[in-house]
Amino acid sequence: MRTGSLDIHMSNAGADSFVWLLLCAQLVFFMTIPGLALFYGGLVRSKNVLSMLVQCFAIAAIMILLWVGFGYSLSFGDGGVLQPVIGNFDYAFLSGMYQFGDHFTGYKLAYLLYQMGFAIITPALITGGFAERMKFSALVIFMIAWAFLVYFPITHWVWGGGWLQQLGILDFAGGTVVHVNAGIAGLVTAFVLGRRKVTSIEELQPHNITLVAIGTGILWFGWVGFNSGGAPDFHRVVMAVLVTNVAAAAGGVTWMFVDWLRFRRASILSFFFGCITGLVAITPASGFVGVVGALLIGVIASAASTFIASMKHRYGYDDALDAFGVHGFGGIVGSLLTGIFAAAILGGIGLPSSRGIPMQVAVQLTGTCAAIVWSGGWTYLILKVMRWCQIPLRITEQEEESGLDITYHGEKGYKL
Repeated sequence: MRTGSLDIHMSNAGADSFVWLLLCAQLVFFMTIPGLALFYGGLVRSKNVLSMLVQCFAIAAIMILLWVGFGYSLSFGDGGVLQPVIGNFDYAFLSGMYQFGDHFTGYKLAYLLYQMGFAIITPALITGGFAERMKFSALVIFMIAWAFLVYFPITHWVWGGGWLQQLGILDFAGGTVVHVNAGIAGLVTAFVLGRRKVTSIEELQPHNITLVAIGTGILWFGWVGFNSGGAPDFHRVVMAVLVTNVAAAAGGVTWMFVDWLRFRRASILSFFFGCITGLVAITPASGFVGVVGALLIGVIASAASTFIASMKHRYGYDDALDAFGVHGFGGIVGSLLTGIFAAAILGGIGLPSSRGIPMQVAVQLTGTCAAIVWSGGWTYLILKVMRWCQIPLRITEQEEESGLDITYHGEKGYKL
């Protein structure tokens, strides 16, 4: 669905395509609430668990409203002379999309719902970079601005007929649009807000690994819909589901094995992070690669991300829940490897005609760098403008000590 004309796919779609696309849409929703909410909630300290849950739910509600209002139109509308960069407002508040009983518009609404899930989870992932530090009011303002200035344009570039799609980038389910985009934004926000006020790393250990386990399971389950909803035929659906599971397994085993070599213990938390990294890396490749490619993508991305995740302690930046270490860097690796393992000679579906691996990797690199520069630059500018407008970004030391649950929500996650 993302490599050809959306109109062609919709006109050829049958009832089974409607059902599968709607199911995948709900699976992607399920990834954020409750999947990501529980995953992130378990990783923070107990005094901040509710704040992570609330942030995921609030972002979901905000993005649903923005998506039906303007986001879908800006992302997938025909921008005319601005088409390489952004769409238009023709579909604002779903104008002209209520022709009940019409096959074409019905499938278009299903696709809108599916893409709505992507619009929800991408900004939610950013919160992992600045967890336990940003004021809730600042978060709401930041996410609204970020959606318009970063997410909608990049979505249009890659999937809405923009310049990267015209260039021939391969991004089946969101390597650049979702993971590189969110990971870079999380990293920039972590630098701007600064580190959390603690005396030792031990103070920042996850408070409930059981919640992390549940969240990981939900994310893994939902990722099947995330990666396969855009497949144009049954064979590609099956392959996308298969390679998604292979990459997740390879990533989990790899990260756990690397930590076992380093620390002589098999950490279950390492396994969870490895699974998510494998899922992140296979996302752009899920509709293009075979089983061997998925296996190697999961192994390479997970092994590389273990090193990147450890860099934050060495260099002192506080990417709290590894938004960049897992999603940003994993997305970069996955995007670049897609240009290699999509080749037919390596078991993939095949590269576009007259384009070899080096040229496709160059296209992938161009798209990845564009996402890094656009997301990082606009994220930094949004935060600086907010400060210039005297909008407080960071919680006070007292609020950080007390915890966001009590300070901003007046409730506790646990009553023991």
